[in-house]
Amino acid sequence: MNRKEHWQHVYQTKDKDPTDVSWFQSQPTLSFQLIRNAGLKSNQSVIDVGGGASVLAGCLLSAGFQHVAVLDISADALKHAKQRLGARADAVEWFEADVTDLMPPHRFDLWHDRAVFHFLTDKTDRQKYVQTLKRSLAPNGHVIIATFAIGGPPKCSGLDVCRYDAAGISAEFGVGFELREQVNETHVTPWNTEQKFSYFRFARKENNTL
Repeated sequence: MNRKEHWQHVYQTKDKDPTDVSWFQSQPTLSFQLIRNAGLKSNQSVIDVGGGASVLAGCLLSAGFQHVAVLDISADALKHAKQRLGARADAVEWFEADVTDLMPPHRFDLWHDRAVFHFLTDKTDRQKYVQTLKRSLAPNGHVIIATFAIGGPPKCSGLDVCRYDAAGISAEFGVGFELREQVNETHVTPWNTEQKFSYFRFARKENNTL
């Protein structure tokens, strides 16, 4: 089963309740606060990578953000997200794609990824992700990425994951990005188990664009 088939299967089996996944948050409080900390204005653009089960897009729309996009590899995940938003789904830009080969039609001011990057255990896939990020992010743009922390789960959704601290994630992104903030979080899953996450907020350095 390839990556797309795996995530299609995950969301197809959660058809009655697509929020019944371990990483689901009813309120993306920390993600939203970090977006605010980046100083983003409501007329700037945000893409939520792997946002099929997330309610972040709806929270951003409610806060007045005018340019919100969601990327997910799973068509079923995106279907659930659109159904959740109802008529507001028309205000969101939707991308069904593997993040490692996305060719965006324009750039974004902020890239948000909670719990996608840590599934990329192959070095080549991680390099492709970073290349996608670079061609998708505006000059002086911002990146918020959340992964399992050191000491977090070694597996999720039946897949191995990579766990990161500040040094590890900075090494993956390279010199073109400056780490501005790190926040740790203990996420409680819908079935009351704990997962250690680390959130990292980066700023893209000037003169480091494709």
